Amino acid sequence: MAAVTSAAVAIPSFIGLKAGATPAKVSAAAKVAASPVPRVSIKASLKDVAVAVAATAASAILASNALAVEVKLGGDDGSLAFVPSEFSVSSGEKIIFKNNAGFPHNVIFDEDEIPSGVDASKISMSDEELLNAPGETYAITLSEKGSYSFYCSPHQGAGMVGKVTVN
Repeated sequence: MAAVTSAAVAIPSFIGLKAGATPAKVSAAAKVAASPVPRVSIKASLKDVAVAVAATAASAILASNALAVEVKLGGDDGSLAFVPSEFSVSSGEKIIFKNNAGFPHNVIFDEDEIPSGVDASKISMSDEELLNAPGETYAITLSEKGSYSFYCSPHQGAGMVGKVTVN
């Protein structure tokens, strides 16, 4: 608990000052009392700490699973390319294709260059479906391990192709 006690304070007065005059003294007393501050105590059992650590670890694991690979459609320099054009992901990891430059774009998986048993039409955008504005996205999650080749149908002839390997 803190307390402030009274004290005498001399306040000079400049009213009616004349050369050679003696200064007037004014005194005042002030008494201020601070109210007691409540004490806060933090008690945590080892069990509570363990629960907090486990919850933090679970959050970190969930957050890491929410990560995704982002692939730009069109280079920052305006090139007609997937950036990166070749990359790897883990099975079940999300891939987000994001419109960047030189659009319109789409993502078509080549039915002859994907693992057997995978239906290209289920993982591809349609030829008519296009991303027309900056920032528009197309997301896909691939679970079958292997190599997948893909292209942008409007710009395939210009070399806008890519490849993802699912591990």
